[in-house]
Amino acid sequence: MLASDFDTHSLASNQASITSVNSLASLLREKMNAFPQMIRKKKRETKDYKIKIFVTILFFIIVFLIGYSYITYHREILTRSYFEKIKFSSLDRTFSILSHEDKEVIKGKLGLTISSDSVPFYCLEDQRKNDGSVCLEWNGVARLYMNFQNMNVFRCYNIQWQALGPGIYPTDCYELKRDNGIWFGGGFTKGMEWSLSSANFDYAPFGSGDGKVHQFGNGVKRYFINSIGVAMQVDDHTPLHISVNQTENRFCLRARNDNFTFVNHLTEYPELTYKICTTEDMRSLHMLMTQQSLWDGLKESDIYTLHSLIEEPVWKIPFQSEVTSINETTIYNYSEDVIAMGFMRLGHILVNEFWQRNIGDFVVDQERFPTLKDTIEVLHRRGFKVVFTIQPFISTDSPNFKDAVKNKLLIYERHSDRSIPALTRYKSSSSAGVLDITNNASIPWLREKLEKLKEDYQVDSFYLDLGTSYNLPHYYQCRTTLDNPDMYSKIFTSSMESVGFIGVSSASAVPKPPTFLSTPPINSSWEGLRELLTVVLNNGINGYPFVLPGAIGGDYYVNRTLKKMVSFYSLGQPELPEPDLFTRWMQLMIFMPSMQFSHLPSEYRSDYITDQAKDLMTIRQKIVIPLLKKYLSESMNEGLPLVRPLWMLDPHDPACLVVNDEFSVGEELIVAPILEKNSDEREVYLPQGVWKDGIDGSLRKGSRWMHNYRVPKDKIAHFIKMPDNTRF
Repeated sequence: MLASDFDTHSLASNQASITSVNSLASLLREKMNAFPQMIRKKKRETKDYKIKIFVTILFFIIVFLIGYSYITYHREILTRSYFEKIKFSSLDRTFSILSHEDKEVIKGKLGLTISSDSVPFYCLEDQRKNDGSVCLEWNGVARLYMNFQNMNVFRCYNIQWQALGPGIYPTDCYELKRDNGIWFGGGFTKGMEWSLSSANFDYAPFGSGDGKVHQFGNGVKRYFINSIGVAMQVDDHTPLHISVNQTENRFCLRARNDNFTFVNHLTEYPELTYKICTTEDMRSLHMLMTQQSLWDGLKESDIYTLHSLIEEPVWKIPFQSEVTSINETTIYNYSEDVIAMGFMRLGHILVNEFWQRNIGDFVVDQERFPTLKDTIEVLHRRGFKVVFTIQPFISTDSPNFKDAVKNKLLIYERHSDRSIPALTRYKSSSSAGVLDITNNASIPWLREKLEKLKEDYQVDSFYLDLGTSYNLPHYYQCRTTLDNPDMYSKIFTSSMESVGFIGVSSASAVPKPPTFLSTPPINSSWEGLRELLTVVLNNGINGYPFVLPGAIGGDYYVNRTLKKMVSFYSLGQPELPEPDLFTRWMQLMIFMPSMQFSHLPSEYRSDYITDQAKDLMTIRQKIVIPLLKKYLSESMNEGLPLVRPLWMLDPHDPACLVVNDEFSVGEELIVAPILEKNSDEREVYLPQGVWKDGIDGSLRKGSRWMHNYRVPKDKIAHFIKMPDNTRF
């Protein structure tokens, strides 16, 4: 039984074991059969995942490219629509203008005070202009308008920045790299540099001043021109500050109000508005930007005076710092000395402000000039014309001061009720008020006094000594708000032009002829002689065609660096300059639009100096004056100066751009003066053409340098242009 039972159990057990093995084998077969499918599924799922990633990336790339293409296309369409020759990025605000040949002529960056990560948007409808301007706005910071004017050969682009909040000063900077040309204009700067590109100064308010102390001189204009055919003109309403930084090679314009020059806020926040014009020819561009007819309103007497200033000298009566240094005897004896020389034409005798007891009296000092009327009558019979210097300043010691205060004719203290006059200091007067020329009552008040002077003493004309913008009281306020202090001289000159001026001491706009812009006081030194030529040429570039240089030999002498305005002092006539300096100064002056003497050649008691003066006056009469009169109409019509830098003859000649110690009279006479002490030779460059040497009569071929060209002490290098068909 036990055996039988055991066998039975064993059989059942074996059968169960076989069944289990079979089941496991079957399961393994299923798994083995399913494994390839699982592998294939895994592979398929992995492949789908990569495809999804690839498609997603491709999608974003396509979106990016579409967006970028849209922005680029939109920007390109905008550029072509309005600025055919402009490249402007609204994102980083880089800006460049192309010439007709698609060559870059100016490059810079606009809106330097705007954050680099600020993104602009197009202005809302109510902020846009109806003149076709493009308008971009940086939200809450600034708004930019750009417009284009097609003037045939000239292309002009108008740019206007509007600050939208306090503390924002619109600033645009342009590159000063040499391959982008040389910048001129604005006015001569403190360092007396030949070009604006060679200057180096931080942001300074743009206004007339004393060039020894302030950044800009007495003749300014918001006009700048580049040697490769780009010019820039800044709007008068812009509170303009300028910076030239040679380290970063950039020339910057900034709109910012301050406490004096631009104290009057003409807009709620500063606005920078200017125009850029381009063409292929620098000279024609200069004519476009400065062109104005100066013939309008001229009388026959004005034209006569204009010719007289060119043909005859101005005789400046010598004076010292004391009022008593000048009297009738001084004037009479000086005229006698002029006549005694025998070879000089009689011209205009200029009497400084000391013909009156106090500045602003506007009546002759009877103690020092009891019979001045008779003296002037004698001067007229001899052929002289008499000029009195007048000023808008009224000394507190003058009887007119009380009258002017009573009638509220003076500039008053800012924020006062017009009853407190604002005082300043000028020349011999330590305390003076200033006529408010914007007050309609002050013009007839002053004109009446000047007309009475002309009637009683037969005064021929006046010289208007306005000082500069910095001579106005610091806290000045006129009845009519001025854009800036230089507007004062502009209004004064135009309002009083009927009384007759031969010259004005400062200007920000071209005065009506026959009024000449005078050069500032020049030191009696070799350095002063070099500065004088720089001033004359810069004023010509700035659009002032008629310049009256100071006295031959200098207007004053100091042997120290000035740290205060020269106009604060009544600097007397300098001592008689050394003969060599006086001779070289006289050689230069015979080619100027007008000549002015204080010291006379006869004071040297030297036959050599006298003979020099005779020879030079012969050159002026025979060669220079006919040329000046020939180009007078061109200057009146187009604003071109009578005395010009060489680049106006050939703006495409690189050498003409860098020559700063030569000049031309019109287009037919090149002058190369000696400006260094103890020198009798120099480098001379002649523009293209054939030129006749004024010293030895030989012919010289142009477009080349003449090295170590000898100039004897009694000669001045000058070259007369020959006809184009001249052959050697």
